[in-house]
Amino acid sequence: MKRCTWVNEKNPLYIKYHDEEWGKPVYDDNKLFEMLLLESFQAGLSWECILNKREAFKKAFDNFDYEKISNYNEEKIEELLNNKDIIRNKRKITSAITNAKIFMEIKKEYQTFSNYLWRFTKNKIIYEYDKTTSPLSDTISKDLKKRGMSFVGTTIIYSYLQAVGIINSHEKNCFLYKKANE
Repeated sequence: MKRCTWVNEKNPLYIKYHDEEWGKPVYDDNKLFEMLLLESFQAGLSWECILNKREAFKKAFDNFDYEKISNYNEEKIEELLNNKDIIRNKRKITSAITNAKIFMEIKKEYQTFSNYLWRFTKNKIIYEYDKTTSPLSDTISKDLKKRGMSFVGTTIIYSYLQAVGIINSHEKNCFLYKKANE
């Protein structure tokens, strides 16, 4: 079975992620926040590194509960900074807290974060390949930054949109490849 060339075929976690998650449309706010948090920690690192630490992140960040994360205090930040199983970057940790608060504000404004996110494409999936940014990721990144989020640059947002299935970028030789009209 052929997969996208970026998949490390020796890593079962990566294979499972590619085959069962990446590029599949997500509408659940909890999952959308989880992926936003993980993508923001990925900045400057490989996705495989983050994926390998995903369970540790899940445990450390209260099952990606954005309401709990929005209330983290200095004590919790210190606990996270001392957790050797996750990425211990204070700016990324404090960003996760701020982003959780803003995520909840957006959710309040649009009823769901999913509504907010999918409105940018009028609920359509975008099929495109070999890109790391696009006018869509530029627009969403700019809007999230304007609202106060950080670690949401256009490249991170593009990767996020691929992860949550708004952009489908499976390569032509991949068994999950689809064209826009299929």
